[in-house]
Amino acid sequence: MATIDAIDTWIVDVPTIRPHVLSMTSISRQSMVIVRVRCADGVSGLGEGTTIGGLAYGDESPESIKLTIDTYFAPLLVGADSAMPAALMTRLRQNVVGNHFAKNAVETALFDCVARRAGVPLSDLLGGRQHDRLPVLWTLASGDTAKDIAEAEAMIAARRHNVFKLKIGKRPLADDVAHAGAIKRALGAGASVRVDVNQAWDEQTARKGARMLGDAGIDLIEQPLPRADRAGMARLAASAPIAIMADEALRGTHDAFDLAAIRAGDAFSIKAAQAGGLIAAAKVAAIAEAAHIGLYGGTMLEGSVGTAAAAHLCSTFATLAWGTELFGPLLQTEEILATPLEYTDFALTVPKGPGLGIELDEDKVRHFRRDAPQRTVVMLNQAAR
Repeated sequence: MATIDAIDTWIVDVPTIRPHVLSMTSISRQSMVIVRVRCADGVSGLGEGTTIGGLAYGDESPESIKLTIDTYFAPLLVGADSAMPAALMTRLRQNVVGNHFAKNAVETALFDCVARRAGVPLSDLLGGRQHDRLPVLWTLASGDTAKDIAEAEAMIAARRHNVFKLKIGKRPLADDVAHAGAIKRALGAGASVRVDVNQAWDEQTARKGARMLGDAGIDLIEQPLPRADRAGMARLAASAPIAIMADEALRGTHDAFDLAAIRAGDAFSIKAAQAGGLIAAAKVAAIAEAAHIGLYGGTMLEGSVGTAAAAHLCSTFATLAWGTELFGPLLQTEEILATPLEYTDFALTVPKGPGLGIELDEDKVRHFRRDAPQRTVVMLNQAAR
């Protein structure tokens, strides 16, 4: 029996290449919880827990993810058989309420262990991949129209991205529409432009915004209403001239079922972290497919570990009508993998090696770990200012 010997967790803070502006916060670094499950047979697996802007976005933060895993998960898992991830996740769900991001990180590490031990890609454990490459969009989130246009044009020229998402909702509606419309006009018919409101609008604003954005050539609006307003999302999806996507409203299979039942969206953003794990996210995707709702591979701006896991999951879906946004590692100034993920020709290549198919650059991880002596001193000085 390959028992679990230890579970290690580290918060790793990596700067971003530019500020990433959302309707509720702005981030200039991404804080990731890297999880390593170590087993008695020498096999170890990796997982990641990452949020966008900490508690400004949702009810988990890097600090709470690490605390939950160290204090509550580890005692339930150490000494157990690592070859039984489903049973171990059931044990966690029976003993710990919520904490989906933490559960996803640990489940990913457990599956990584099993797949590495078997010598197969993680996607094989999820039913087998149907795609080796996944289309990936880029988020334009500076808020400056000229900068965003220049950034998008550079991405197209480099054949890295030709689909773009704009973060809007902080400014008046007319300003946001003017911003989105200007970018769409500049990029032309060869590029798709979408917007993400991150729950910032009320229903009246969303109805007006959908009409105006549709006239501007925008293809989709992501989560325009608060996550609890399911009825409003259904009314909006029924009347809007462009597609409406559910994101923050999807926190697992129960949400997915309820939203699908009233058609509260034309697309579902599939995020393993929000769903509570890879298996839960696969079930959310199955509910969407059964309801003829388009799939989209969403991101919490995960680094390379979480992005690799999401890529394995998304590769198993028959269709991804709206593509993916698995660009998180590209937003960071430094790579923490020994061999970076491959982004070429507007797509991400799904790793083919055993497990996640990745290895950490241990020196980089040590450099960016929050508990590294030099990092701790810097952060304490910043907090004191």
